[in-house]
Amino acid sequence: MAATPPPPGSPAWWAARPAPSRSAPAEPRRGRPSLDTAHIVGTALRLVDEHGTQAFSLRMLAEALNSGTATLYRHFDGKDEILAYVVDRVLGEVDLDALADTTDWRETLTVTARRFHTTLSRHPHTLPLLIAYVPVGPHGLDRRERVLGALLAHGLPAALAARAFTAVTHYVIGFTAQQCGPSTTPDHAAELAAFYGGLDPDAYPSLLRAARSLTSVAVDEEFEFGLTLLVQGLAPLVRA
Repeated sequence: MAATPPPPGSPAWWAARPAPSRSAPAEPRRGRPSLDTAHIVGTALRLVDEHGTQAFSLRMLAEALNSGTATLYRHFDGKDEILAYVVDRVLGEVDLDALADTTDWRETLTVTARRFHTTLSRHPHTLPLLIAYVPVGPHGLDRRERVLGALLAHGLPAALAARAFTAVTHYVIGFTAQQCGPSTTPDHAAELAAFYGGLDPDAYPSLLRAARSLTSVAVDEEFEFGLTLLVQGLAPLVRA
């Protein structure tokens, strides 16, 4: 009985699959031009941004490329493989060049989180994919290596650097998914403020005292506040 192949995007799948080449190894059939795999993935990301992952299909991608699905199957085994590369492509967009100029581990984590949040906010439909897949493709590994390298260079022990990197990454993904993801509801701050205002003050005195702050803080300010709490909360562990 043949072993079940690892799912696309999993560590075992990435370990067994080399990065796609930038040129097709064979001439396409029926006179269709060959396709650059990087161009395929880039087009797939654009379509996911525009239509979401549920609507995205190989037929849609082939039409956008003025090609056929048979040509796509020369490069990828199916939609799930392409989406795994789409996730890695998004991670490759995170600009981490500023890490070389950071002066301590706090700045490294802050710069990393802000750049990561900015990138994910541009591609909200990819957030469910990022949560579902283990991001250990070429760009995902490069991101890990660069951030961990900067943290280690600033004196963090390897174990603490790993946990700090993971905590900040999870915070950014979770916050961005809640605020920008495809299932995010519209802003109901005014409606929520009115709802709180109608509550029984005897039953909810604390909630009413905090109601204004609960409904008036801008999303960017909320992100920065949470990031500051997380980064500063690591300081005692570093000193210990």
